[in-house]
This record gives sequence, C-alpha cells and structure tokens, in this order.
Amino acid sequence: MLLTHPAINFEDDRGAIKDIMFREPVDHVTVITSKAGVVRGNHFHNETVQWVYLASGSLKSLTRKDNGAVEVTALKPGDLILTEAGEQHALEALEDSTFFVFTRGPRGGQDYESDTFRLDKPLRDPAL
Repeated sequence: MLLTHPAINFEDDRGAIKDIMFREPVDHVTVITSKAGVVRGNHFHNETVQWVYLASGSLKSLTRKDNGAVEVTALKPGDLILTEAGEQHALEALEDSTFFVFTRGPRGGQDYESDTFRLDKPLRDPAL
C-alpha cells in the first residue's frame, strides 16, 4: 500500500484545485459511504489495482503483501492510498466516512465480483 497526500495545485480567493491522480488510466470510479464501525474489503484482486481517496471521515487501512505482516495506516480526509494487484486489503470506518475508489482492471460494473477473492481470515490490527 502506498499512501500519498496530494498537494494543492492552485489556490486563490475562489478556492483550490487539487489533482489527486495524474496520468493514470482508470476504468471505474466508485463512491462509497460507510457508517462508523463498518469494515469493508478483506479480500484481494488478482488483476485489479485500486486507489482510495478519502473525502470525509476517517478510515483505518489494513493491508498485507505476500502473507507478510499486516500494515495499518490511519487515513484522514485528503489522503490517497494505492493497493496493488494481489495485495490483501480492508478498510474500517472509524467514523462515518465517504471515499472514492478509482479502479484499473476488471473490477467494476457488472464485473464487480469477477476479480474479488475473499480472505479465509479477516485482516486484523496487530496492535489489538
């Protein structure tokens, strides 16, 4: 998982412009709302790459590559994370949250579940 904090490209008295992704091919864009306490994911994709941009609220991201250690990252509004194909991932809403998922690969529309492989055991925060 790669965490970035996209910077503001332009700002004046009217407001600000921020490119959260630049020159990345995207096949699908999804808006997800989650109530506090909800856990989403606990799966991986063989072909699909996903970016998650947190618009509001707060999330805990749990990821694991190649059955290694679980990485836990706290996300705040304006954060962008990238999960690669094959990377196990889950998101826990720490408060009511809205986020955008930008997808490259087959996971979207009618093919939403075609590249989703559920984990036998959910990812857990190693600190708990």
